[in-house]
Amino acid sequence: MSLDKLKNHSEPEAEFPRSISVNLIGDFSVTRGDGTVLRAGDLGGLKTRQIFELLLLRLGSPISKDRLIEVLWGGRAPNGAVATLESYVSMLRRIIQPGHARTGPLRTATGGYLLDAKLVDLDYARFQHLVRSAERCQPADALPRLLTALELCTRPLLGHELTAEWAEEARLGHAAAAQEVRLKAAETASLLGRTTESIRLAQEALSADQLSERAWISMILGLEHAGMAAEGLSAFERCRRVFATHLGCEPGPVLKGAHRRLLHQTAEADPDLSEEVAALLYLGGRLNGTGGSRSLDSGREWTSEIAGRILHNFIQRAHEAS
Repeated sequence: MSLDKLKNHSEPEAEFPRSISVNLIGDFSVTRGDGTVLRAGDLGGLKTRQIFELLLLRLGSPISKDRLIEVLWGGRAPNGAVATLESYVSMLRRIIQPGHARTGPLRTATGGYLLDAKLVDLDYARFQHLVRSAERCQPADALPRLLTALELCTRPLLGHELTAEWAEEARLGHAAAAQEVRLKAAETASLLGRTTESIRLAQEALSADQLSERAWISMILGLEHAGMAAEGLSAFERCRRVFATHLGCEPGPVLKGAHRRLLHQTAEADPDLSEEVAALLYLGGRLNGTGGSRSLDSGREWTSEIAGRILHNFIQRAHEAS
């Protein structure tokens, strides 16, 4: 019997599928073709698991043995590191693809290893595919893809790898990508007239980063389009305070324009406040260098003193009423 036949006779290929399913986002898990579910502690130890994770982050692309050794040991590789790495990979093969040693997803490449993308269903890869696909679509087709991508990233990438620098770098990169998807989804929903959804997505983006001007723009414009002037003005004030405290600056021209329009909406909805709104617009124009030209009451001769007195009286009445 030839050597190849002897090997095939002694290591028969398993009957179950060769492919595996992996979650890197949230709770780590590997589902083998035979239905067995493996957790982070089932992969033969820290280094074995990290080799697998590094290959998953570069799914379909080879990583050299030298690079794996550099990342795993951070310049402090032990003697015989190559042999040690090879033993880890051999163990990993037995764990994730039993019965498919030569035909499973983990393959040997020239000078290194790779995971065959056709045999690995990876949540992280699905997220990336959905985002790329959305970029090529019209808004109506892009939004469902963006929303599906967001469903995949409600928890951190590699959340169980808390000490490895490469894992933290990947985690931060994924968090930034997820934030970009939230912003794109909010903006796309707004383009489609789905105001409530746009506001919700903008609020989620602000929960992740309160300094994101794009998120504030989506939320405040959404509130404006929904006719929720009071809520929009309240949001603008929160934005103004956040920017002043953390960035030392004011909201940009898009937000200031929305603020002026919201003040107009308020005055139109409640004529009793038209004088106070006009005073605010005049003073805002003075601060922005436009000379107060945006005041509602164009027939009145405005000065800073008059506008200030109107607002002072209004605040006094509000205090007395409370």
